Amino acid sequence: MTLSERFRQTRALSLALADPLSDADATIQSMPDASPAKWHLAHTTWFFETFLLRDRKQGYALFNEDFPFLFNSYYEAEGARHARPERGMLSRPSLDELRAYRLHVDEAMEPLLDRPDVSGLIELGISHEQQHQELLLTDLKHALSRNPLGPAYSAYRNGIESAGAVANARWREHPGGIVRIGHEGEGFAFDNEGPSHRALVEPFALANRLVSNREWDEFVADGGYRTASLWLSDGWAWVNDEDRRGPLYWREGEEFTLSGWRERDADAPVTHISYYEADAFATWAGYRLPTECEWETMAQDEDAASGNQLDEAGAVHPEGSAGLFGDCWQWTRSGYLPYPRFQPADGAIGEYNGKFMSGQFVLKGASCATPRGHSRSSYRNFFYPHQRWQFTGLRLAKDI
Repeated sequence: MTLSERFRQTRALSLALADPLSDADATIQSMPDASPAKWHLAHTTWFFETFLLRDRKQGYALFNEDFPFLFNSYYEAEGARHARPERGMLSRPSLDELRAYRLHVDEAMEPLLDRPDVSGLIELGISHEQQHQELLLTDLKHALSRNPLGPAYSAYRNGIESAGAVANARWREHPGGIVRIGHEGEGFAFDNEGPSHRALVEPFALANRLVSNREWDEFVADGGYRTASLWLSDGWAWVNDEDRRGPLYWREGEEFTLSGWRERDADAPVTHISYYEADAFATWAGYRLPTECEWETMAQDEDAASGNQLDEAGAVHPEGSAGLFGDCWQWTRSGYLPYPRFQPADGAIGEYNGKFMSGQFVLKGASCATPRGHSRSSYRNFFYPHQRWQFTGLRLAKDI
């Protein structure tokens, strides 16, 4: 698929994801960490307008001179911006106005799509929009879960199917040694995925599947959320802060999904857990979380486009994929830090990743809401240890 085709396909998918939404659905913001669906539609458009059209297309006029203030996210070099916790107050512009904004920018982008001098920025813009497609779904799921009616975003494909009984986890062993991680060679990657470098790993083993809801139920029943010795100190404070007793979206025998409240599938991968929860479970089980280096070493020969990932608009849900990709992002025990010799790009684009390398943990893989083809073995997702509104789960590791 050509770059221009991928641009058009990505832009069309964002619109399709928003198609079932009313203007009210697309405007609500359920917490400061989340953003309204229509803000995602506008921000991804602002990205192309700002970093490509404004500076690289002669004679281009902004669609609306107020939009850079409304839809800049965190780029200090691009000036003042509307406060993130207040994005849900933007009842205007309407969803239809933002669709018109997207069309305006898409039409203006057409002459640039075959220009080699801007292809790298277009690649970045496509991958940036794919990240926001996943965020659109997870932010919307959080917002709908707060509605007492438990509304569905859309029907799940053929209903939520059972993952099927899972076998006991088996272990894939690695002898350890000097390995090379990080992106190198052809193909797009974010700057935080490199430079490629050598790392030492001790002998280890990685579970061949994700931890299931059934196993998490056993952890809960065994007092996992009431046993301080299993938890990091910050995690134990977090558990007791709001008397947390299970993953986000769980209630007795059910979980909230993008198609509403449904019976919980015991054999599907557990999702919507924090780093604190993942670490406590691993301690309870007698194992540990993998490092990002261990996980990436095991994944380098895997097909990153395999498993349960996002192919088209509609409700998504973990199903129990085989392999290392799909269903949910997997917490590692590695802090999100720069690789040796990492240097952010100059200018506003350099703010994309580097300035967030503090206090967060790396997640690897891909989720059921990740657009297929977006992730790869070197991909570094990252969140704060208390956050769990993304499709986040875990895979166990052990020393050998």
